[in-house]
Amino acid sequence: MQSLTCDILIIGGGGAALFAAIHARDSAPNLDIVVASKGLFAKSGCTRMVQGGYNVVLHDDDSFDKHYDDTIRGGSLINNQELAWTLVTQAPERVFEMENSFGCTFDRNADGTIHQRALAGQSFNRTIHRGDLTGIEIISRLAEQMLVRDIEMLNEVRGVDLLLDGSGQSVTGALLMDQHSGELIAVNAAAVLVATGGAAPLYRITAASLEKSGDGLAMAYRAGAEFVDMEMMQFHPTGLIVDGSLLNGTVLEEGLRGAGGHLLNADHERYMERYDPEKMERSTRDRVSRSGMMEIRAGRGTDSEGVYLDVRHLGKEFLLKSSPGMYERCLTVGTDMETDLIEVTPTAHFQMGGIRIDSECRTSLAGLFAAGEDAGGVHGANRLGGNGVAESMVFGAIAGESMARHVKESARPAIDPDRLSRLCDRLEGSAEITGEPYRLKNKLRALSWEHLGILREANGLARVEEELNAIESELTALPMPAQRGGNPDLQERLDAENLIDVARLIGAAASQREESRGSHFREDFPDSDDRYLVNFFQRKEANGSMTTESRPVEFSRRTPDALLGETLIPA
Repeated sequence: MQSLTCDILIIGGGGAALFAAIHARDSAPNLDIVVASKGLFAKSGCTRMVQGGYNVVLHDDDSFDKHYDDTIRGGSLINNQELAWTLVTQAPERVFEMENSFGCTFDRNADGTIHQRALAGQSFNRTIHRGDLTGIEIISRLAEQMLVRDIEMLNEVRGVDLLLDGSGQSVTGALLMDQHSGELIAVNAAAVLVATGGAAPLYRITAASLEKSGDGLAMAYRAGAEFVDMEMMQFHPTGLIVDGSLLNGTVLEEGLRGAGGHLLNADHERYMERYDPEKMERSTRDRVSRSGMMEIRAGRGTDSEGVYLDVRHLGKEFLLKSSPGMYERCLTVGTDMETDLIEVTPTAHFQMGGIRIDSECRTSLAGLFAAGEDAGGVHGANRLGGNGVAESMVFGAIAGESMARHVKESARPAIDPDRLSRLCDRLEGSAEITGEPYRLKNKLRALSWEHLGILREANGLARVEEELNAIESELTALPMPAQRGGNPDLQERLDAENLIDVARLIGAAASQREESRGSHFREDFPDSDDRYLVNFFQRKEANGSMTTESRPVEFSRRTPDALLGETLIPA
C-alpha cells in the first residue's frame, strides 16, 4: 500500500472538482493539492456532456431576484434559499473569470454581447452557451488551467472510502485505488472534497457518464455525514434512444424544446396539451418527464418505450447553428433531425439531493467538503436547465477557497489506523472473474427504474428495501476477487455497493414524503401538500442504522406566497 500526504485531496474530475483545485491553488499557492479522478483527466464526468448552457444574469432587463425566484419556484419551494441566492449572485463572477482569465468563448449576438437563449421554467432568456457543446468548452479550458498551475492529477484512481480520526468525527483523508495496478493509496489530507457527480447511473436508463456510481455520496454516508433531499432525482424528458447502448438516454437538450420543438406520442399527438396546456413543451423537466412516462404507460409510447421529439419544422440551418453536436449525434444512430422524428425517452439525469453543505461547502463532518452533484440543497425538488453547470462553477470555487482557509486554520488530525486496516483487509480476496457483480448491478438498476424512478408508490417503495437487502446479500456472499488490478468484477462490485447505499437513502426519503413535489411523484399521493414544505435529512448512525427526519424549510428570503403566480417564459 502506498502512503501519500497532502494538504487538500479532491475526489472527482468534473467541473466542480477542477474549479475547486484551481481556486484552492490561487488562494494558497504553497498548498499541496491532489486531484483523484475515476476516469481520465478532462475526459470523464458530466461537465463535458453539458449541452444546454449556463444560467447567469447579464442583461439589464434581468435581475438576481428574477433568477432566484425562478430557481426557488422550479425547486417547488424546498430549496435552501441561502445556497440558491449564492448560486445566482456569484454566477456572473464565474462567467467573467471563465472568459477573461481562462479563455472560454460563448456564442455572441451581432452587437458583441453574449447570446442568451431560453430554457424551460425561466422568466428571462438567461442561458449562455457555446452552441450545444458548452461543457466541452468549459472543461477544456479548466484542464488548461490545471496544467498551468501544475496541480497533481491521479487518473483512473477511484475513491474507496473516507478515512477518519479516532473520534470518528473528522475526515482525515481517503483510501484510493489505482484501477489499473490495483494498488491501494492511503491519503492523509487536511481537507477532502467529494465531487464525484451523483448517482444517476443507479437507473436502467441514464444520461450520465457511466463511471459515476455515487462514490462520493456513499463514502460520505458510511462516514456519517448528513444528507438532504435524497428523494429528489431529476429525469430529463428527452434522452435519445439508442438500441444496444449502455448509455441509452443520451440527452437531447431542452434548447430544442425552447426553440419550438414538439413532443409527440406514438399516435403523433402533442401530448403536453393534456398535462400543461399553458407552457406545453416548455414546462419544467419534472413535469415533461412525468408526462412522457404517463404516455408510455398508457400504451401511447413507441415500441422502444419512448415518444417522439419533432424539430423538423425548425429547419436544417437553425439546427446546425444551434445544435451541431446533437445533429451529428442523431446522424450517427441513423436519425436525421431535418427529416425524421427523433425517438426519445425520459432518462435519469441529475441528483438534486446530496450531502448537506453550508455556504462554505462544509459538511457535518470536520475536514469534509462537497460540491457539484454530491452536494444537496441548491435545487430543491427540481433543477432548472442551465443551473447545474452554474452550480458546479460557483460552489467549486467556494469549496476551493474554503478548503484553503481550513488548512491554514486547522491542525491536521491523524488517521485512525484500525479503520484503515479494516478497509484494506476487506479488499483481500481469492475469487476469479465471474461477471456476477455486473449482473447484480444491472438487477439493482432495473429495480430502481421501476420503483425509485419517475412514478413511485408505497407498495413499490416497500419492495425496494426488501429487494435491496436481497441484492446486497448476494453481493456480500461473493468472494472478493484475488486480483485488484484491471479486474472488472472488483470495480463493478464497488460500484454496486455504493449504489445500494444511495438507493437506500432515496427509498427511505421517498417513503416519508407522502405527496408529489417536483421530481418526486407519488401515484398514491398525486397532489402537493403544504404539510410537506419540509426537507428530509438523513445520516448513518454509529450502530449502522439510518435516521430520517424532517425539518421545515427555512424561508429566509422569500415566503411561499411571494413566490407563487409569476409568469414564466410562455410556450
